[in-house]
Amino acid sequence: MQLFIQTNLERYLSLYAAAINMTTIVTDEYLTDLKTSIEKLNRNQQLEILHILKKNPSIKLNENRGGIFLNMSFVPVDVLETLKKYVEFIQDQEKALNVDEQQKQKFKNTLFSGGIAIGELS
Repeated sequence: MQLFIQTNLERYLSLYAAAINMTTIVTDEYLTDLKTSIEKLNRNQQLEILHILKKNPSIKLNENRGGIFLNMSFVPVDVLETLKKYVEFIQDQEKALNVDEQQKQKFKNTLFSGGIAIGELS
């Protein structure tokens, strides 16, 4: 029974989002995933997140010795979408960098471990 109710709720939210031209439905899970992704970023990337948040004067940030805090439930949807796109951009860049590093290591191992003589490449 619970699954049926959840499915109807999701359908209702989708219809509501379409009616008001929202592209993102903000759920607790969405906010939690975004929060977790932001916490995994390095300091410079988190500072860029802060810069994005400070552009919107309606977002209230609270700062103490433990860091900067905000209630993500009150962040406008367009800002949440911007944050999500930035996090996805960072993740895509890290994946591409890892692929490049693996390729570089593969070439290094092949060329310098006796697999191929340097003269054979030309």
